[in-house]
Amino acid sequence: MAVPARPQEPGLYLVATPIGNLGDITLRALETLAGADVLACEDTRVTRVLLDRYGIQNRPYAYHEHNADEVGPRLLAALEAGKSVALVSDAGTPLVSDPGYRLAQSAIEAGYRVIPIPGASAPLAALVGSGLPNDAFLFAGFLPTKDKARRDRLSEFAATPATLMFFESPHRIGAALIAAADVLGGDRPASVCRELTKSYEEFRRGTLAELAAHYADVDNVKGEIVLVIGPAPARAVEEADIDAILADLSQTLPTAKAAAEAARITGLPRKELYQRLLDRKAGDGR
Repeated sequence: MAVPARPQEPGLYLVATPIGNLGDITLRALETLAGADVLACEDTRVTRVLLDRYGIQNRPYAYHEHNADEVGPRLLAALEAGKSVALVSDAGTPLVSDPGYRLAQSAIEAGYRVIPIPGASAPLAALVGSGLPNDAFLFAGFLPTKDKARRDRLSEFAATPATLMFFESPHRIGAALIAAADVLGGDRPASVCRELTKSYEEFRRGTLAELAAHYADVDNVKGEIVLVIGPAPARAVEEADIDAILADLSQTLPTAKAAAEAARITGLPRKELYQRLLDRKAGDGR
């Protein structure tokens, strides 16, 4: 297949590319990649595979987090000169957990057109394939790598009435599921979505506790992963009940852990409960 290189109007084009299956590319995306004056990508080797598949001769230039300070101004200069600049990531939609955000923000501030070319997106593919509610959802990127920071981050979403989505690496998925089960509750429904659109695509569904137990026994997990977790259940907790829960937990747990456990039980924000515990201790003169 050969794609005609039609000239593009000046502006920054954010072009979504396949997340695994090279057939998941739109005709508009192909025309943009072929006709852009400048083609910037995360990794030229990865993008070259896509371009070769469709007979596109445009030469890609690397733009990533390690050279953004150097290459970003060059791309903005091309926009200033009235050229069309296409930006792609290795896979999926640019600006989703990659440094393209800085370039798009600078282009907008400078008054240049920014044109999204929609297409493949790992979070959305995972969401619709997970079987979990999709009327309200929140994508939160990568979880922190250290356990305490990971648990603190999860606790911020304990009461969020929306399906949660996180990127996760295969060697950390087990620890992430254990933390999520502890912080959000083991009975929360979830789905581990692995290798989306690829030959070994897998949706493993169950409760957080079930998934944590499964991955505790699996060695050498491979592939890119999106972790999808169902929304927090609606809970009506009386003020007196909250105070009783906090009083009970604070007798045996440090303040931070008591707040985290109370957040899991009540579905209320951990920070709010932590402050209530501090206020209680201040009022008791401790």
